[in-house]
Amino acid sequence: MTVDSVHCEALFASALQRSEHPGPLEVRAAIQAIVQLLGSSGCAARVAQEFGDHPDTALARMQWAREVVERAFVTAAADIAA
Repeated sequence: MTVDSVHCEALFASALQRSEHPGPLEVRAAIQAIVQLLGSSGCAARVAQEFGDHPDTALARMQWAREVVERAFVTAAADIAA
């Protein structure tokens, strides 16, 4: 499995912060809530805006989002399959 870009963009666009050290359930809930609010295209637009406005911090946030999404979805799915 690979990290889903829609999940990463949604987490990036959410209000969830690295400093909160969110667990998989919190990550999934935040993603679901922001996708319901903005839709996947709205999340992608917010990511694009942040990379345009704050490229210095946006890269680090996206790297964090990818790592957290992988733990919340990919690793959890692998654990279930095992």
